[in-house]
Amino acid sequence: MWQLAMEHSPVGMVVISPDGSILEANTALCDMLGYDRDVLTSLTAQDITHPDDVVADRQLAMEVLAGGSDSLRVTKRYVRADGSVMVGELSLVLMRDDSGDPIHFISHVVDLSERRAFEARLESAEEQIDVERRRAEAVFESVAVGLLLIDASGNYLTYNSRHQRLLDLAFPSGHLGRAGQDGSVLDVDQTRLLTREEMPTVRAAAGEEFENVLVWAGDDPQTRRALSVSARSVLDRAGTFAGAALAYHDITEMMSAIRVKDNFLASISHELRTPLTSALAYLELLESADESLEPAVRTQVAAVRRNAMRLSHLVANLLFTATATPGARVIDPFRVDLVLVLGEAVEAARSNAKDAGVTFDVDLPESVSALVDGMRLRQVADNLIANAIKFTLPNGSVRVEMSATEDQVEIVVADSGEGIEEADLADIFSTFVRGANARQRLVPGTGLGLTIVRTIVEAHGGEVVLESEVGVGTTVRLSLPR
Repeated sequence: MWQLAMEHSPVGMVVISPDGSILEANTALCDMLGYDRDVLTSLTAQDITHPDDVVADRQLAMEVLAGGSDSLRVTKRYVRADGSVMVGELSLVLMRDDSGDPIHFISHVVDLSERRAFEARLESAEEQIDVERRRAEAVFESVAVGLLLIDASGNYLTYNSRHQRLLDLAFPSGHLGRAGQDGSVLDVDQTRLLTREEMPTVRAAAGEEFENVLVWAGDDPQTRRALSVSARSVLDRAGTFAGAALAYHDITEMMSAIRVKDNFLASISHELRTPLTSALAYLELLESADESLEPAVRTQVAAVRRNAMRLSHLVANLLFTATATPGARVIDPFRVDLVLVLGEAVEAARSNAKDAGVTFDVDLPESVSALVDGMRLRQVADNLIANAIKFTLPNGSVRVEMSATEDQVEIVVADSGEGIEEADLADIFSTFVRGANARQRLVPGTGLGLTIVRTIVEAHGGEVVLESEVGVGTTVRLSLPR
């Protein structure tokens, strides 16, 4: 029974005489070392032991034979039949007869090569993880952005030193390390403190992802900082929400620069508006003077008035851009007939269209009443129609349409012009952005027209959509609630 158990044991088993001769070996050990049983039983324990371990192995065997202990466990190296080395764990028991004399050693051998290889791979992986962790920490601390990681419950897991400075500014009494704590965090207009639900960390902990949310941190206006906050959700392997990462960009200097720019635009626009208004008034008087004016002089006066009007529109656009800041009142709605507003814009542009060799195709209903800011929508119509004329070649056409339902009004301004390059469409509504065709043809303009159009339309709760194809033309659709 013992021999059967030895033969079917999954670990190597060997019986060794006191002098080191191998008396018996099971199949598992033969497979481990790569020997046939007959060859293995013709060898000694020293023959299959790594040369560097022979002395220590013999010393341990002598200690057991001397009666220090009847058993031992040790890790040692074996030499396989092919010359390769196997690391094994040896468990050895000395059997004695009734007189106490040694009979033989019974040994268990477990192959540790795979475990050692696994341990080596694990150690290498741990070293790599440690290197990556140190790299991540270096990046985490070196970026000029406040970084924060929270768990699914809103608890702060980690953040960098830059974010710590922002916490000290917004929470001078200390932070509890959890989303939603009350502090000196204000809205975009710096007029009120954010509610708990409006806090970026609370929104992120609820699974919301967002970009460039503007908040202000700090109680003192002199040291207060403007922060652009973005958040991304973190998911576990199962795709379940596990937390969020937030980035806090300090944009105080940029906001200051924008404020200086807006103040400059507002100031220069106001300064230009007064003399322009006066000049336009005198030019109108001059144009309507008695018939004694020579035709050449009258033509020159008309040209001056036309350019003064263009300059006046430019000043109006600059002034609007400077004053249409977040939170500012952009529109003043009242009941108007939109057909009248759009029709006046078309009539005012007919002279420019005629000079450019462009025809109008106008399709307007009899009347469409809506609660809107008529003056601002006239500004929208002027900008769209002027753009359509500027970018339409001679013998081209500009189409102006309006349709209405009980709740909505749709205005379409389309041209058969050059169209806009696809690369320019993404930023077409951005401030001071002009398309490649405008730059190449040196078409006059500031890149404010479409920005103003979108600002005014969205202030009405409407939507503006622009579609364009090079060589075919451009179509702008406005949708406004009545």
